[in-house]
Amino acid sequence: MIIHRYILKNHALPFLFSALTLMAVFLLQFLMKFADRLIGKGLSAWVIIRLISYNLAWMVVLVVPMSVLVATLMAFGSMAQNNEIAVLKSSGMSLYKMMLAPLLASVVVAYLLVLFNNHVYPNANHAARIMLQDISRKKPTLSLVSGVFSHELKDYSILARQIDPKTNELHYVTIYDYSDRSKLNIVSAKDGRIYFSKDQKKLIMDLRNGEIHQSDLLKNDEYRIIKFRNHRIAMDAENFSFQQSSFGGPRGDRELGAPAMIRIVDSLKQIRSSFRKSYLKTVGEYFGIKKYVFYSHSKNRKFDTLTAAVAAKNKLNSAKSIILARITSLDYNKKEMNRYLVEIHKKYAIPVACIVFILIGAPLGTMTRKGGLGVAAGVSLVFFLIYWAFLIGGEKLADRGLFSPFWGMWSANIFLGVLGVYLTVKSAREKITLDFSFVTKLIPKSWKYEAENS
Repeated sequence: MIIHRYILKNHALPFLFSALTLMAVFLLQFLMKFADRLIGKGLSAWVIIRLISYNLAWMVVLVVPMSVLVATLMAFGSMAQNNEIAVLKSSGMSLYKMMLAPLLASVVVAYLLVLFNNHVYPNANHAARIMLQDISRKKPTLSLVSGVFSHELKDYSILARQIDPKTNELHYVTIYDYSDRSKLNIVSAKDGRIYFSKDQKKLIMDLRNGEIHQSDLLKNDEYRIIKFRNHRIAMDAENFSFQQSSFGGPRGDRELGAPAMIRIVDSLKQIRSSFRKSYLKTVGEYFGIKKYVFYSHSKNRKFDTLTAAVAAKNKLNSAKSIILARITSLDYNKKEMNRYLVEIHKKYAIPVACIVFILIGAPLGTMTRKGGLGVAAGVSLVFFLIYWAFLIGGEKLADRGLFSPFWGMWSANIFLGVLGVYLTVKSAREKITLDFSFVTKLIPKSWKYEAENS
């Protein structure tokens, strides 16, 4: 029991370190991808933090299996490098027993990741999508430039010849008001101040010492001038404020848990069954009409009237159109089922990869006899590329109906699982040893000489 705890302890720190490192990499990638959609919109730090926290969900799903492989390689590689594996084997403990505790821990991690995929991940994806839509609707922060007309506000053109950005004070202001299409209002003021209302829905402009020139576009003989000391204009500014929409509405396949998608697939199967019945019925009617027309021509019979001939032709065309429509519906229905089935299998296949990577990492760690991050990262990268190539390729093929959703999502686990079992058996029998000393042969001799003399 003490040995098992010791082995798990060797996994803990590498797992946390690799998880945090990979999360940082994914987070940096996310910020680089969405920076242009966030910068310049005057979003508060809290809104950006919430958006990042929602997107951490998909990062966790990808990072956890990767971290398991890196941690396993580092733990068993370090133990082999320090001859701890040899000591444990000499005391009668096989590699299978050494892997028992990490395997049980990986089962627990996989189970927790399944729960995360079905309960946390869908809601986080849904919240992130809604927030990104709300952010995309928000216009950049209102910017006034001295001596330049601003047309950012609907129905208003604003010119301020002097602006104090610290106090929001405006001087020599001219405003063209087009809110009433039948009238033209031109407001001019010596001084003013601009600010948002407390709910951020209105842009308030307090003007001092000015005039309002009003003209009726329908009556050319009317013109009014109103002088004021203080005048307030409230302009609609909802597009300049961030409004968080409430949850709800339709959800995509990545915004649902497996139970909800299973119910959708069952509904699609029932719809497919009704489409198939309608298709077979229409095909029977089509061939019945065609047989009747062929029989009439073969017997050199003519239709009783021209109307009967036209009616038979119209029935054939109508039945043919219905058949083509049903074929299209069946094809679309099949693609929708595959899309949901792929997501259902993915919610379980990725967590199971945690168990598969233990089978891969433990024997590879003992074979390489290197517990450093460099070797673990290098070996892990190879298997990550293999796994994601299988997963992404299988998903695309399954979505197009060229591959079963089951095999599309589980082929990577099956292939690497079989390879892991093979490597585990060979490593337990000490029939394979991996040596990376050949890499040093690729290093120029001058570099080695400098390194030795430094």
